[in-house]
Amino acid sequence: MKKDFLPSETEWQLMEVLWESGSSLSSLEIIHRINQKRKMSPRTARVLLNRLKQKGMVDFTIDEKDSRIYHYFPKRTREECRQEKSRQFAESYFAGSQTGVLVSLAESFDLSEKQIDALRKVLDGESE
Repeated sequence: MKKDFLPSETEWQLMEVLWESGSSLSSLEIIHRINQKRKMSPRTARVLLNRLKQKGMVDFTIDEKDSRIYHYFPKRTREECRQEKSRQFAESYFAGSQTGVLVSLAESFDLSEKQIDALRKVLDGESE
């Protein structure tokens, strides 16, 4: 997935609405849900949905009863996008060093013993 095909921060918010829904949503449903978290004009939301469609992040079906209504659904999972964003972050800020990213993040937070144990399990290849 190329950088240009990942959602911007604002587009990510629309993706979150779709990921959380678990089903397809009309643009009006998306706008209603996004406005519960932050204000966004209907026009802005529709422009962002169009960009997400062009990026291959979402697709839509046309309502059977009203051809003016599109039902949007995500084509990429949250995890796929997170992994790619993380990879690009490592490339951009740490010259691709995964170890550098992990060390920097670990040093930036006050981790509990439980969190440290969870990280150890991941690094040891154990699943939780």
